[in-house]
Amino acid sequence: MIVRIMGEGQVRLADGHLTELNKLDDDLLAEMENGDGPGFRRTFDALLAKVRELGEPLPDDSLEPSDLILPSPEATLEEVREMLSDDGLIPG
Repeated sequence: MIVRIMGEGQVRLADGHLTELNKLDDDLLAEMENGDGPGFRRTFDALLAKVRELGEPLPDDSLEPSDLILPSPEATLEEVREMLSDDGLIPG
């Protein structure tokens, strides 16, 4: 799976990591629903850090189609809310 973090680039991520990322995504969704700004920021940063940790960066000149696009690290709670689907940011 190719994941793009807006403003940073793309990483190749094994499908086997989706379960771990979905846990963070579920926490993020709950914090957003509760209006927990500090919790949202902490969990969103952790989600992006986990994607960076588990993913293999693609070269900057690579133009692979992205299977998943995540907001930039500076995104606000409102901006992330606009990108959400029923499943959150991470499908599944």
